[in-house]
Amino acid sequence: MTINLGTANEFIARHIGPRAADEQAMLASLGFDSLDAMTAAVIPDSIKGTSVLGAEDGQSEADALAALKAIAGTNQLFKSYIGQGYYNTHTPAPILRNLLENPAWYTAYTPYQPEISQGRLEALLNFQTLISDLTGLPIANASLLDEATAAAEAMTFCKRLSKNKGSHAFFASVHCHPQTLDVLRTRAEPLGIDVVVGDERELTDVSAFFGALLQYPASNGEVFDYRELVQRLHAANALVAVAADLLALTLLTPPGEFEADVAIGSAQRFGVPLGFGGPHAAYFATRDAFKRDMPGRLVGVSIDRFGKTALRLAMQTREQHIRREKATSNICTAQVLLANIASMFAVYHGPDGLKRIAQRTHALTAILAAGLKAMGIQVVGQSAFDTLTLATGEATASLHAKARAQRINLRQVDAGHVGLSLDETTAQADVEALWQLLAGDQPQPDFATLAASTGSLLPAGLLRQSAILEHPVFNRYHSETELMRYLRRLADKDLALDRSMIPLGSCTMKLNAASEMIPVTWAEFGNLHPFAPAEQSQGYLQMTTELEAMLCAATGYDAVSLQPNAGSQGEYAGLLAIRAYHRSRGEAHRDICLIPSSAHGTNPATANMAGMRVVVTACDARGNVDVEDLRAKAIEHRERLAAIMITYPSTHGVFEEAIGEICAIIHDNGGQVYIDGANMNAMVGLCAPGKFGGDVSHLNLHKTFCIPHGGGGPGVGPIGVKSHLAPFLPGHAQLENPQGAVCAAPFGSASILPITWMYIRMMGGAGLKRASQMAILNANYIARRLEEHYPVLYTGGNGLVAHECILDLRPLKDTSGISVDDVAKRLIDFGFHAPTMSFPVAGTLMIEPTESEAKEELDRFCDAMIQIREEIRAVENGSLDKDDNPLKNAPHTAAELVGDWAHGYSREQAVYPLPSLVQSKYWPPVGRVDNVFGDRNLVCACPSIESYQDA
Repeated sequence: MTINLGTANEFIARHIGPRAADEQAMLASLGFDSLDAMTAAVIPDSIKGTSVLGAEDGQSEADALAALKAIAGTNQLFKSYIGQGYYNTHTPAPILRNLLENPAWYTAYTPYQPEISQGRLEALLNFQTLISDLTGLPIANASLLDEATAAAEAMTFCKRLSKNKGSHAFFASVHCHPQTLDVLRTRAEPLGIDVVVGDERELTDVSAFFGALLQYPASNGEVFDYRELVQRLHAANALVAVAADLLALTLLTPPGEFEADVAIGSAQRFGVPLGFGGPHAAYFATRDAFKRDMPGRLVGVSIDRFGKTALRLAMQTREQHIRREKATSNICTAQVLLANIASMFAVYHGPDGLKRIAQRTHALTAILAAGLKAMGIQVVGQSAFDTLTLATGEATASLHAKARAQRINLRQVDAGHVGLSLDETTAQADVEALWQLLAGDQPQPDFATLAASTGSLLPAGLLRQSAILEHPVFNRYHSETELMRYLRRLADKDLALDRSMIPLGSCTMKLNAASEMIPVTWAEFGNLHPFAPAEQSQGYLQMTTELEAMLCAATGYDAVSLQPNAGSQGEYAGLLAIRAYHRSRGEAHRDICLIPSSAHGTNPATANMAGMRVVVTACDARGNVDVEDLRAKAIEHRERLAAIMITYPSTHGVFEEAIGEICAIIHDNGGQVYIDGANMNAMVGLCAPGKFGGDVSHLNLHKTFCIPHGGGGPGVGPIGVKSHLAPFLPGHAQLENPQGAVCAAPFGSASILPITWMYIRMMGGAGLKRASQMAILNANYIARRLEEHYPVLYTGGNGLVAHECILDLRPLKDTSGISVDDVAKRLIDFGFHAPTMSFPVAGTLMIEPTESEAKEELDRFCDAMIQIREEIRAVENGSLDKDDNPLKNAPHTAAELVGDWAHGYSREQAVYPLPSLVQSKYWPPVGRVDNVFGDRNLVCACPSIESYQDA
């Protein structure tokens, strides 16, 4: 008997869709006999051989999981009372299993196509309603990256809207969380904003400020009454933002009721694991009058073409891809998956359940405080919700050492104080253990006696009087059966990667393998506080160090920071590094950023945030950077040139031949080269930006490196830099360099970094190179199959594209009246998410299949596009009416199908345009959504109880 003892690593073949025979057939259609030959024709000669990635084999799924489990095991999980914006929480099991671990939720894309996103849009609308109810402000967004980022957004929001136009000073309370103050300072400096940190209780003259940030409850635990201060700030034409704890707001007067203009904070303690700092959903709520200036995404209520209620992302004209450098922010990423966990936490517990958690947490805090006072330990302040600060004097250091010996972490406030934050996981035994720890040999008080006699520590005048969460959605799904079915109903409304290919150009919707996802919910990664002592996070340190080295090898850069928790944050951190580098050389005047007209919309918005002035350079007829225009502008601005931001391969889906020359032009004129890594999926193992001229790049781990999109977040956007920029990577109070934090936590969205570690470890250098080659092959195969039906707008000099292709539908609009929107909506009837529409060129579709899709799925998509072209042809020749046809009326719902049929085409053509759909049909829950109606009649929370009663 012959036994095959070959490699046990089957992961590469599992990750890459096409089989060997399919690969050869696709290559033959392009005229090549090997992947290497095709790659050689696509990659410009000037950058070939720049890759420094090795050719080692990857590990099997089982071996990689075992290796990572061993690393995770070196993390030490102590009982944490650190708080400071991060709290232990219970993720309800039905939410863990049916949402966080469910690919129907974590593989979905941003809900730009509302007809196939009604489920996740409803969950986000619940989140917005939750935030609006708890903060007492009428409008809330669909989440931001973390609390510190939300605070920074609030600061710039106040700057834009304050009537105190002459002021550049922003007051931030010393009682804000320290990491929030650090991020505020980072954001403020390039914009010329002076962050003044002080104690608001000692603030007499407020006339100098355009805005203020207050913490409620304060970071030290006290609950301050801000009503009089808010009135004084308003009288001075300043706006007021309040960073508020959501759980506390179930019991305390909400910021909106004491006239705050903005409320921000984190939803982490609503069921989202600590995860060493992220990802977590921040929130941002404000007054209705300010809604068009609010950063981030906003879910609104509209109607479909039948007049039925339908949800959509509202007011997208605020977003970066449209507004560019005039955008209110570059932060276009939400934390959708985490916001949905928090919203479902509120749905599951309901208003009474949330209040019970808050009341129990507060009661334990009050009992703990009473016992400590009885034993002679000084508790700072007279009020508290869940956090106490203790004056421990010279005993402070020994108390921390004693606590760690008992596997307990206290908050390190300063040399004379310690902090304690309780949460929903705290029990009576924990309180008694803290008494024993802090009071030593003293007799402990009797818990039951104190529980019977201890009153509230909340100020009576600040107790909440208004009701919360009266909407039916928060008052029904309290059994596991009901919640499970609700989550299933929502997921069934959506199209995610678990149903079909999502061919979005520039967004790289590739396989998020189960083996990559499994470590995310391991307790060793999920239950660690981001500010735990370093010796307790050695597993994270090893994993992040190894991941940084992996990403350096993939990009050719010398150093990597994993802190930025979105691609937009990565762009920002990259430009800040360039800015700091110039300043270190005495060239602070360099502030011009050249950006090609084809660039991602976040690029100019980011440059603006980094204090740079944008100069746009032209592109030629083939979509490439116009080198001579670039050269002329670089020379014109050479004395002030700071950087260029360029995407490679280009946003047009082409490897530009002149990339080396472009980099040289910028360097010759004193600038730095920022290469946007959005399209890195075409380069890994083939060429390296750090070796062909780039000084810094951000990477989208949620694109190239397999972190799921989660319905619009989480994302991770680390930056790679050459050695001369390494000293200017983002710092953090928890790191060796304490300056320049761009995120609240030192490693940003740390708990999802194991996904990328697993992907790279399992693929190995050889697998990563093959993934890039197959992504290019799949894109060129689609372009070749469809080019006789739709013009391919841009190709390289050899007639090939990179990892994505752009189909030009503009001629069809002229001949048939069919728009790119009509084609996108008709694809829903075929069970597909549309490709990227009208970006980077209006009236086009940009398609990126990734390496994960099998030839059968590519052909299914091509068959759909070809059938759609036949329908357009029928409109052109009059066989289908120009106004009443399957494209203009798409998508078609089941409800429409069983009603009166008034169309000039058949039901079968409407819903089963290809025979293959009979066996597997996605039914959109709503018809085409009316965008204009939604913006003109803006509703961004769950309908009122009255509307339910009226119905």
